[in-house]
Parts: sequence; C-alpha cells; structure tokens
Amino acid sequence: MATITETAVEIGKSPLKEHIKWHDLPTPEEPNIPLPPPSVNPTSILDLDKGTPDSHVPRDPRLIRLTGVHPFNVEPPLTALYKEGFLTSPELFYVRNHGPVPQVLDEDIPNWELSVEGLVENPIVLNFRDILQKYDQITAPITLVCAGNRRKEQNTVRKSKGFSWGPAGLSTALFTGPMMADILRRAKPMRRAKYVCMEGADQLPNGYYGTSVKLNWAMDFNRGIMLAHKMNGESLRPDHGRPLRAVVPGQIGGRSVKWLKRLILTDKPSDNWYHIYDNRVLPTMVSPEMSAQDKNWWTDERYAIYDLNVNSVAVYPQHEEELDLATAGSTYTVKGYAYAGGGRRITRVEISLDKGNTWRLADIEYAEDKYRTWEGDLFGGKVDMWQRESCFCWSFWSLDIPVADLEDSGAILVRAMDEALTAQPRDMYWSVLGMMNNPWFRVTITKEGGCLKFEHPTHPAKAGGWMEKAKKEGGNLTNGNWGERIEGEAPVEPEPVKEINMKKEGVSRMIDLQELKADSSAEKPWFVVNGEVYDGTGFLEGHPGGAISISSSAGLDVSEDFLAIHSETAKMMMPDYHIGTLDKASVEALKNNVCPASDEPRPVFLQSRAWSKIKLSEVKNVSWDTRIFVFDLEHEKQSLGLPIGQHLMIKVLDPATKDPIIRSYTPISSTSMEGKMELLVKIYFQSDTIPGGKMTMVLNKLSLGAEIDCKGPTGRFEYLGNGRVLISGKERKVRSFKMICGGTGITPIFQVLRAVMQDPQDPTTCVVLDGNRLEEDILCRAELDAYVAAGSRKCTLVHTLTKGSENWKGRRGRISEELLQEYASPEDESMAILCGPEAMEKSAKKILLDHGWAESDLHFF
Repeated sequence: MATITETAVEIGKSPLKEHIKWHDLPTPEEPNIPLPPPSVNPTSILDLDKGTPDSHVPRDPRLIRLTGVHPFNVEPPLTALYKEGFLTSPELFYVRNHGPVPQVLDEDIPNWELSVEGLVENPIVLNFRDILQKYDQITAPITLVCAGNRRKEQNTVRKSKGFSWGPAGLSTALFTGPMMADILRRAKPMRRAKYVCMEGADQLPNGYYGTSVKLNWAMDFNRGIMLAHKMNGESLRPDHGRPLRAVVPGQIGGRSVKWLKRLILTDKPSDNWYHIYDNRVLPTMVSPEMSAQDKNWWTDERYAIYDLNVNSVAVYPQHEEELDLATAGSTYTVKGYAYAGGGRRITRVEISLDKGNTWRLADIEYAEDKYRTWEGDLFGGKVDMWQRESCFCWSFWSLDIPVADLEDSGAILVRAMDEALTAQPRDMYWSVLGMMNNPWFRVTITKEGGCLKFEHPTHPAKAGGWMEKAKKEGGNLTNGNWGERIEGEAPVEPEPVKEINMKKEGVSRMIDLQELKADSSAEKPWFVVNGEVYDGTGFLEGHPGGAISISSSAGLDVSEDFLAIHSETAKMMMPDYHIGTLDKASVEALKNNVCPASDEPRPVFLQSRAWSKIKLSEVKNVSWDTRIFVFDLEHEKQSLGLPIGQHLMIKVLDPATKDPIIRSYTPISSTSMEGKMELLVKIYFQSDTIPGGKMTMVLNKLSLGAEIDCKGPTGRFEYLGNGRVLISGKERKVRSFKMICGGTGITPIFQVLRAVMQDPQDPTTCVVLDGNRLEEDILCRAELDAYVAAGSRKCTLVHTLTKGSENWKGRRGRISEELLQEYASPEDESMAILCGPEAMEKSAKKILLDHGWAESDLHFF
C-alpha cells in the first residue's frame, strides 16, 4: 500500500515528461516477465488538434485517424503495433473517444472525486488520494479491444452506422489500481442491486458517457474488473482516461469507462444513451431504417455486447507486401494475433491454403502466462495472478510455411478457437453497427512476375484490399466464396435506388416547350423535374422556402436542385401538382437553353433563376467545430442582395459520389456589405453513430480560392423595418418579436435582431431565448451581449445551457415551458420567430400554442 509521501510524489509527477526509460521505473526481480516497450511521451500538439477541444492533448502522429480531425478515434499501424510486442506503448495504444477529452490539470488530480451511489447502504465519495492510499493496488496485463475492430470489412459489404476500424483496434498494457470490488464492498451494495453503472466526465451531445456491467461480475475476483490510474507504470495519459478509468477485462472496450466519476448501483441495466444506442449487435436482418424507426431494437438487452468474441488476424504477410521468389528462403513465417472474450484461452489457431479444405496448426505464444509464475510488486501494484485462470490478453501465433505452398495458393485463411470450442465463423454476420466482426481472416496471394503479392481484406486509412477489388468487379462478398464469382455466376448489379412515383395516375397530357414557356409565370409557375411538368401555383403560399423558391423556377428544368433538396415526404406530395409530360425534343431543348452570361457586372449578386459562383477567400475559426467562411462575390462593389430574414442556397459536389449537395443558409454578414459574404457554419463531424453533415464536412475541406455555387433568395419571411413584416408576400405589423433559437439557428434570428437594433428609429422590442449545450457553443455571443450592454430596452437576452459548467451563472436546461411562459407570453401585435433543431422547434410550437399563441403568429425559418 502506498504511503502518503509516495502518493504525493506520484500525484505530483508530470504526465508530460518526454522520455520513459526502464531505469526510471521499478524493475521486477525476474527478467522473463514481458516488459513495456520503450516509450516516448509526445509533448507537442499536432496541427490537426489545434483549434479543437483537444488542443491540450499531445499525440503521436503515427496513429491512423478514423473519424477526421475530431473526435479522436485512432488505431496504430498494424505492423507497428505487432512489433512493439505483447505490451503496447501508451502513445500507440488505440483510442476510442466519443467527444472532447476532459482537461485535467496536475493540481486537480489529488481532488478528483469518484462517487459510489444508488442501491448502497453506505454512499461514499472518494478522492484520488483515497483510491491510492486506502485500497490495495494490483498490476495486471490486460488487452482492450474496440467492439468495432475489423468493422471496415462490414462497411465494405454494406455500410453500417459505425466508422471503419481496421484490424488494429486493440492494444495491451499493464494496468495498475485497486479492484472495483474492494471499493464497492465499502459502499455495501443492497440485496436488490444487480448492476454497476459507470459514468465518465466526458461531456457529449447526449450527456456523459456511461454504461453498466453486472454487479456479480464486478465482485468476482476471477473477472478482474478494476479501476486504473497507471498504464505501463506511468500515469494515465489524457486520451486513456487521466486520471482514473474502469478496466473491464475480457469485455469490449466500450465497457471500460474513461475519466471515471460515478459508480451507481441499480436493479436494471444503465439507461445512459450510450449504453442503449452503442455497443450492440442487432439481428442481421434489421436494417438501419428499421432500427431508426423502432426503439425496441436498442432497448432489448439481449443484443447488448459484453464478452469479446473469438478473433484472429494475420499481421505477416503485411498488406501489399511482396515476396521475391528469387531471393526468398525455403519457408515464410506467417504471424499474427488472436484473442477471445470472457477470460477464455485461445486454444488453437489454424491456417489453410486451400479455401478451408485442409488446415495446419500454428504455434501459440502465451506471454500472459509468464505473469502467473511471478509474484511481486510492479509499478506500485502487486502482481498476484498465480490463482487466476482467466486469460485477458491477446496471444501471438506463428507458422512456418514452405514458399512453394504459398506459390500454389490463392489465399491464406486464419481462424482461431477458444477453450469453449467456439471457433471463428467462415462468413460475416453483418449488423447495423458493424460490431464484433470476426469471420476467418483472409490474405490473398497473387503472382506477378517473380513475386508473390499479398493483400489484406481492407486498409483502415486508404482505399484498397481484396474486398474492395472483388466488389468493384461485381463479386458478391456474401456468396461464401469471398466475392470470387463461381463459374456461371453473373456479376452483382448495384442495388437500384428506390424511386418514389411523383406522377399522378391517369395523367397523359403531353406538353411542349412553347406551351411550357407561354403558360408559365411567377404567378403560375410550371416547372420540370425528370421530364415531368408540375404546376406549383397551389403551393406558392405554403412552400417552406417561400413563394420565390417556386416562382423563380417557372419555365425551367429544376431536376438537379429539386432532387438534391427535397425529402421523400416532399416527393410523395408531387403527384398533386403533376399536370403532364414534356416531350423529348423539348426536354433536350430546355436542358440546352442556358442563358448567356452578360458582360455587364450585376450590381446585385444573387439570382433566383440561375446559380452564380463565389470564391472562398478566408476562413475564421470561431471554435473547434465552428467557422466563418468568407467568400468573394463577383466584384468589390457588388451587394449580395439578400433581404433580411431570408436565405440563400449553396451547392457543392459530394467528393465521393459527385452528386450535388444543396442546403439553405443565412449569412451573418450585414446586408450593406459589398464584395463579400460571411457564412457562419457549425461543422458536424462524423462519429461512430452519426455519419456527419455532408455539406459542412465539404465546406470544412475547401481550400482558399475554391468556388461554390449560390442561388437565391428563398424564404417566406422578410423584415422590412419599423415592425413591418412580409409573410408569403402579405404585410403585417408587429410591436415585438419573441426570438427562440438553438445552436446555429441563431443566424436568421440574428439578421432580424441586428436590423432592429441598428435602426434607432425602429421601436420594435425583441426577446431572444438562445439554447445551447455548452457555453462555447453560443454563437454571435459578442454581438448579442453588445446589444444588451448598450442599455437599450429594446433587447432582452436569455441564454440557457443543457451542459453548463460549474461556473455558468445563467439559466440551465432546455428551452422549456417555464422559460417560454416567463419570457414569451403572447401579446398584441407580437410574433414568435423560431429556428433550431427539429426537436426544439416541435416542443416550442406545442408549448406556445398551448399558452394561447395563434399559429399564424409563429414563423419557423
């Protein structure tokens, strides 16, 4: 047990010392125990992490990023991981983060608190000193594995909801800390307590990360569940849970909660969002659409994952390795790793060179067993594994194969089996989240000239691998033959896109170009989509984009724009407006009827009937995920031409499919600005469960000088000044605005607010209710605060946060009924304008209507 002096020294150590050498650390008495590899602790912040919430975390540049810049989800290069040996250095240890890494300063660690609560007779709160001083410390080798390991193979067959891990989503370290059972015993669990729910300090879109395991597992010595504050003898680094994490051996990495703050004993599994919607293997017939429509798939605890399944991977031959037959020896050593779950030992690894008809037995090295025969103190914890039979670490396997046999083979197949006689399956079990992928690992062999070339199924960081090639060649990756076409088997045709019928049954009228042009006008807009003619007159007033969105399309083929913007719901409405079919000659004529560009510079940039190009000239970072993109218009004296409260459409090309992506935005630049436009955009990065925002990710990757297309204006609402408002072309007078917004929904609200506040003659009053998660998420804050600080009674500003820090002095929670009742009660000549997430808008609308607002007095941007 550590003394107070030793603990003080330990807590005071800087986790950022540059070199970790073995002569700096305790040395075991026996040299046959696998020791950690040499470790160099990164000290500099990578350029990619600057400007993100992780700008305080030094990292190794060798790690392969799987979800863009942020959040940080990485695996090491497979060969580099294997070369480090049984134990992995902290800088190459894989990382699975759902969001920002909590910043924990050295001086904060002694007072880091862990609470034990819920169904316990003796609720306790321990600080970091208590955890080090009051409980026996152990040190044990444990392999952690992400449940998404090898997911890229599933994504190649069919896209799952998870991002693409390669085969290096695992790592092994010596963890030091107390057993979780020792801490739970002190809290005295009640008889009806069945689960231990764990919660970390990482603030995420859906609350703090949390999950649960069964209480009897946590209390079982042979399960080895512990709390850890060290990896390989040094304090945990930020990405690995500094200063305290749970370590649940034999189970998926998602159960080993990092930055641990709470242990809650319950009689049911965790109700944490991340426990329910992550780390599950749904039945293979459940599609992403089915899982989104029915929550019961996620709440069925039968589909939750705990124990790892049996798995194995070949590391050598490496992906794209070439073996020169002229210089090769008589044998080649095939090598790799294998692991199982629940403490079960890998008992065999088998290799086949003939599609599984015959198998060869590989040699297995159990480095973990060396710790069972040695007893002593290591890194401040006792190594005492002689009576623990559970196996919680990967094992390395190898087999010498005659080169001639490789030359005669088309692929190396690898499968493993554990002591429960559970073997890797031949075929993949695809599921919505793409987790627990463990079919036979296959390395293809092709002979080119005098060389053998090897290919793994996939590569985590780039295109390539035999699976992608087989799919491109029309192979069916689920045909039981690894996508290779059996004689007589036809190539697989790409799945047809599900089409929605937008034509009215029984309509057979043929329309030519002359009739389309003659009968179409702004008041009676006929337009063409996929060769069919529609009359938008009946939807001029109700269209969410405003009448101008339809009237500006009069007489035009708007197929590309319509199909890129509109939802399936909108497309299903189209038969009501279908009036006929444009004849083939007219379709071609309309497509080629491009308006000639004028040599005269336009004083106003935006055109409602044609796309115009703007050029990116500057990017200003507002926060880690928010940017102001500054675009140049066509000339310096040109105005944008966007009425206050309206939007413009932006079009870019999807870099993967080359399909157009079109979205509406409201710039934050003043209507008087000339020659430029400023666009405030929150970047929605890809995560494990969220694919990310198509448009925002493309914008984030634009280089200076890149051009994009704009068209507009659109929108039903326009503020004319002095309380005069146009809604769908009809003017009304207001004396006050109740402005309700969330996140980036501030942008159209801000345009109207600025127009009111900058005009001293405008008597309109404004109440702004702005909802966000974190304080740093508040956009346009300086400008908003300036309006209040000016002392004008025209503006009341209320911020409310759902995840405010302890220092936050403002309102907390969502935009609630209480808040709306207090600040947004209906008044004569008042109007509520709203913009934000769909859930916020829906909730606010119901509350406002329930409290007396007329629907005609509400406008949603």
